[in-house]
Order: sequence, then C-alpha cells, then structure tokens
Amino acid sequence: MNIKVNKNFENIKETYLFSEIASRVRKYQEENPDKKVIRMGIGDVTLPLSKVVVDAMKKAADEMGVKETFRGYPPEYGYDFLKEAIANYYKEMGKEIPASSVYVSDGAKSDLGNIVDIMGDNEIIIPDPVYPVYVDSNLMSGHNISLIEGNLENGFLPGPDQIDHAVNGAVIYLCSPNNPTGAVYSYEGLKAWVDFALKTGSLIIYDSAYEAFVVEDVPHTIFEIEGASECAIEICSFSKFAGFTGVRCGWTVIPEELESDGVKISKLWSRRQATKFNGVSYPVQRAAESALSPAGKAECLKNINYYKNNASMLAVLLKSKEIEFTGGVNSPYIWLKCPKGMSSWEFFDFLLNEAQIVGTPGEGFGKSGEGFFRLTAFGTYEATKEACERLDKLL
Repeated sequence: MNIKVNKNFENIKETYLFSEIASRVRKYQEENPDKKVIRMGIGDVTLPLSKVVVDAMKKAADEMGVKETFRGYPPEYGYDFLKEAIANYYKEMGKEIPASSVYVSDGAKSDLGNIVDIMGDNEIIIPDPVYPVYVDSNLMSGHNISLIEGNLENGFLPGPDQIDHAVNGAVIYLCSPNNPTGAVYSYEGLKAWVDFALKTGSLIIYDSAYEAFVVEDVPHTIFEIEGASECAIEICSFSKFAGFTGVRCGWTVIPEELESDGVKISKLWSRRQATKFNGVSYPVQRAAESALSPAGKAECLKNINYYKNNASMLAVLLKSKEIEFTGGVNSPYIWLKCPKGMSSWEFFDFLLNEAQIVGTPGEGFGKSGEGFFRLTAFGTYEATKEACERLDKLL
C-alpha cells in the first residue's frame, strides 16, 4: 500500500501491559494445568451488579420492546435524567455542578483517551508511575510529555514543586485515589496543583474513577478545591463504584468557565462527542441512574466495603512482613516495594511460579514503577484469603 500511517504509534510500547501479563499467565497454565492461579492483576470487579441496578436495566430493556416507550439513538451527551442524577451526586458532596456541564460516556478510559482530540500541541505533565492511557494517548498524538517522579519519599504523590522548568500552559494529568499506587492527594496537596494550574494557565485532567473508595478526610472531587472550576476537567466512572466494568458508563465534567484563546473547552468536547460518539444505551443509563439512587448507593457501598476488606487483609499481611507499600485504605490497590531487591517482572515471575499469584509489575506503569508491584483487592474474599496465606508462607 502507498498510504501514510500515524508513525506516532511507534513511540508506544508494542505490547500493552495487560496483554503481556495475559500471555505469560496463559503459558504458565498450559505448562501447569494442575495449578490453581489466583488473579490479582487487572483491576476488574468480581461481584455481580446490585439488584437495584439489574432491575432498572431490565425495566428499561422492557421499555425498548414496546412501541410507545422505544428509544432510538441516545443523546450524545447523555439523557437528562442521568446528567441530573450525577449533578445531584456532586451536590451531596457539597459541590454545585450544573447538569449541563456533565457529559455521559461509555467509561472513564474512553474519555481519558479521547480528550486528547480537543487539545492542541501543549506540554503534557504526568506523574510517574501512571495509568498507561494518559501517556499512550498523548504519544499517539505526538505530544511532548514531561514526567514527574512519584516515589516512597513523596508518598507517590508528586507536587508541582518537582517540576524543574518554566511552564506556560500545560495539560496536567492527576489521578486520586491513584491507579496504580492507591495514594490519595490531601486537600493541601491538591490545592497546590490547582494553584499551579491557575498561575501557569494550565489545565488539569483529573481522574476520579476510584472516588467511591475514599474513607478518610481527603477530596472526593477536585471541585472541592477553590478555583478548580477555572482550571480542571474531572473524569469519573461507574466501573468501580457500581461494578460497571462490563456494562460501560462514565462521565466527564467540563465547567463552563473553562476557556482558552476565546474558545470554550466544553464547546470543543461537545463537538467532538457529537462527531465521534453515538451515546450510551438507554438501559445502561437507566441502570447508572439507579446506582445513584439512595437504595442503589447503599447496595454499591456493600460491594465497595467487600473489596476494602480484601485490601485490609493484604495490608495487614504486608505490614507483618515489614514490606513497604501505599494504598489499601482509600483504594482497592496495594502498591508494594518488591522484596529482596527484585525487579518488577522478576517479582511477577516469582509470584506466579512459586505461589501461583498474578499481580501487575510496576514497571508497566512507568519508569518510576520499577521495583514495585500492584495487587488488587477486586477478587473474592476466599481467593484473597488464600492469596494471603500463600504470601505468608512465601515472603
């Protein structure tokens, strides 16, 4: 063929992190069919959807089978009933977010990857280690990325004081509670970033997909910080809050105040979505609405507490072994320092071969993740308990 392709794709790793993990696990299981593998790698939920959510989805599906209540294409930005439910969710957190600033999507990952479409050639600032989609989506677009190091000394919560050069209008990615480290910014830590963004004319892309796991006195949303509506976009998801990893629904909040060079950011996102996205199905949006109802939130919270208990078991085990780690309190993730000086992939192979436990090598989340390892609490109680018993014998 004689066409031109996007050569920027050559700048990303050829193999996606979780594809490489799946390949290694598949090979091990083929060679050891009698071994029971416990998966604590991919951050996928295991508990079923709540009854409130399932009932709402069934009812909406029934409506689609009746002429009078059938619905065709959904609005690109979401049905008003869900946008208003999300706005009310913020109101319960003490923040007034107009429903018109809420854009419903098929998940946070999609929006995090797609938001790059409306950004020009800006400097991109990303803490490292990091969820791969932030880096990869910008590399695909040929953007210049500055990484700032997260480490044990700063609690894997780097601040703007670690930026060693002048910034004039950057796009900054923040994730709190963080994936992969489980660390959470304090009000002071997040305020430092908001103040920096306002001072430098920068935009923060704030990933709050794990907000529902927060139990301590730390921000649930960036909009709790004064001035954030003038410098931040927030992207959130029903995946971890309501178990929608296989259902797909999320949202993005773009305040009307956000404007650059005379152009409203919300207008660009609206146009992008109208062009490239046909919306989320009616049954899924009704299910998402039900998850935000009082009964739905109560049921979803039961599932979240189940995962938190798993995280607590892992944290207790690691403390008893005097292994340094972050996470496990406001997050379903445990981010641990690999013992005995092992590299991330060495520890991956060690756990798989010696204890039949699958985790995620920290190196896959960036250079600063080397020597660290992520375990998730999204498994069953029984599997997590057995994993702790195996780790207790091994470590």
